Amino acid sequence: MTAGEKIKVGGVLQNRGLCLVGVMSAPDRPGIAAAIFDALGRERLNAQFIVQNIDLSNHAHVIFCIAMEDCERVLDSVRPVALELGAQKVTNQGPVSLISVFGPDFRERPGIAGTVFRALAGVGINILAVSTSISTLSCVIREEDCEPAIKALREVLAMP
Repeated sequence: MTAGEKIKVGGVLQNRGLCLVGVMSAPDRPGIAAAIFDALGRERLNAQFIVQNIDLSNHAHVIFCIAMEDCERVLDSVRPVALELGAQKVTNQGPVSLISVFGPDFRERPGIAGTVFRALAGVGINILAVSTSISTLSCVIREEDCEPAIKALREVLAMP
């Protein structure tokens, strides 16, 4: 790719009006994600984005996005589970948006993530969470950053 050449992608999707919830610093062990998302499922609540990682102290952090209007119900469902898991804190932030750049064939096309991250950073947008798959790169950002993010991505990505 030459300087100024845009990376061809399938498009960019945006999902607004979300709440970012975190179950933070639970001692890592099997079943943490199962406990959290079983509780949401029992309440017929749907997560639209999920990331889990383990820090250097062997604590799990599970963050996910849900519809903003469901935030209080989700928190009511998750707090007792977090307590049982030994999590140190349940966090929430909103409104946030999910911006997703989609494929095809990202696996065989290096440079897409760096280009997206650089474009967002270039206009002062902080990424709150990232998730990827073979064909999609999704970033959680503050909702007020959604329009500037789309504009910045149009500058560096060739979309249909």
